[in-house]
Amino acid sequence: MIIGCGVIFAMARLNEIISGTTIVIAIVILIIAIFILFVIKKQKESRYFHLPNEKNPFEGKKVIFIEDDNDEVNADGVRGHLVAKGSTNYKPGFYVKYIKRLLDLVVSFLGLIVLSPVFLLILILIKIDDPGPAYFTQKRVGQNKMFFKVHKFRSMKMNTPRDIPTHMLKKPDQYISKVGKFLRSHSLDELPQIWDVFIGNMSIIGPRPALWNQDFLTAERDRYNANDVKPGLSGVAQLKGRDSISIPEKAKLDGEYVKRISFLLDLKCFFGTFKKILKDDSIVEGELTSENEEANKMKESN
Repeated sequence: MIIGCGVIFAMARLNEIISGTTIVIAIVILIIAIFILFVIKKQKESRYFHLPNEKNPFEGKKVIFIEDDNDEVNADGVRGHLVAKGSTNYKPGFYVKYIKRLLDLVVSFLGLIVLSPVFLLILILIKIDDPGPAYFTQKRVGQNKMFFKVHKFRSMKMNTPRDIPTHMLKKPDQYISKVGKFLRSHSLDELPQIWDVFIGNMSIIGPRPALWNQDFLTAERDRYNANDVKPGLSGVAQLKGRDSISIPEKAKLDGEYVKRISFLLDLKCFFGTFKKILKDDSIVEGELTSENEEANKMKESN
C-alpha cells in the first residue's frame, strides 16, 4: 500500500517535471522563432524589398564600365556608366557555401554580445560630441551587386555630403567630428556592421562593400568575380593598403582573395585586421591628388 502510494507520487512528480520542462522548451522555441522572424524582417528591409525602385538594375549581371564625358562624376571620381555584359560564371566551393556562413553567424553573434558595452560607450560619446543620430545607414553593393543598407557609427558631422568616399572630400577636417576622428583611425566606426554580418548581408572577411555609385570599382571587381561573394568587415585589400591603393589594384587584390578563399586565408585576414586597427596609416582623409597618390606609392615601396 505504502509502496503503491510512493510510486503514484513519484509518477505525479515526474509528470510535473516533464510538464515544466516542456513549457520551458516551448517558450525557448517560441523566443527563437520570434527572433528568427525579426532577423528575416530586418534583412528584407535592409535589402530594399519594400522599395523596388531602390534595387540595383544590374543585380546578378556582369558589367563593364564605359567612360563617358557626358555623365556626371561618380563616387570614384570619373565620368561614365555601367553596361550589362552577360551573367556570372562563379561557383562557390563547399567552404564558401556552407562553412563560412556558419562561422560568420557564430562570430557575429558573440561579437554583438561581447562588444555591447563598447557599442554603448561609443554611442554616448558621439551624442555628446555632435548631437544627432549615433548610427547611420548607407546604400552599398553586396553579393551579386545586390544593394543593401550598411550600418556605421556616425563619424562625420550632420552637414557632411552623403555618398561621397572620404578620400574624395575637400578639406574633410571640417566634416569629421572629434570622436569620429578617433573612431575612423581605428576603424571603430565599422563595428555596427557586425549586425550586417549576423543578418547575412556581409561576411567577417571579404571585399569591402562599395558605395552604390562607385561604378568603376564595381566594374573592375567584376573582372575578378569579386562581386560574387559577400562583402566583408575586412579583407585582403584593406590589409594591403585600403584607400592608398588604386581602384584597379584594389579590385585585383579582392579577386585574388576570391580565387584563394579558404578558412586559413580568412583566419590570416581576421588576425591581421587587429594589427591594422592599432595602427592604420592607409586611411586617406581628403581629396586624393596626383601628388599624394605618388607619396602613397613611395610609402608602399619603402
